[in-house]
Amino acid sequence: MKPEEFKRITDDLKKRKIPPEVKRAVTAMLDKKAERVMVLKLKGINEITDFMVIGSGNSPRQNAAISDEVQGTLRKEFKRKAFSVEGEREAEWILLDYIDFIVHIFSEESRKKYTLEKLWMDAKRYDFYADQESQG
Repeated sequence: MKPEEFKRITDDLKKRKIPPEVKRAVTAMLDKKAERVMVLKLKGINEITDFMVIGSGNSPRQNAAISDEVQGTLRKEFKRKAFSVEGEREAEWILLDYIDFIVHIFSEESRKKYTLEKLWMDAKRYDFYADQESQG
């Protein structure tokens, strides 16, 4: 991602009504070159969580690096530790459960297979990636 694209995306992120921890999880993912990062606002739609963050990596190694960055950043800056972490060994789909939000880090293949975005079509969706059009 080009520096100007990263700046545009992070400027857009700052404007959104999303909790600071969720915003920081998004920027931590982008720092490790996660692709097609999005946030789904599920508050009032389900009982599972308030927000879901979804992103993709290009390899199990990159997925693990993204997961490590999110966990380390949230622990350091917000004293938040994931309640549950799943999928780190295979790193095809890593789930970080912070109770009020959940972070999903997928391989591209797993993301296509499970299409979580389509499960929550009625959720407010915020896209944070370079090939997006400006959203209002």
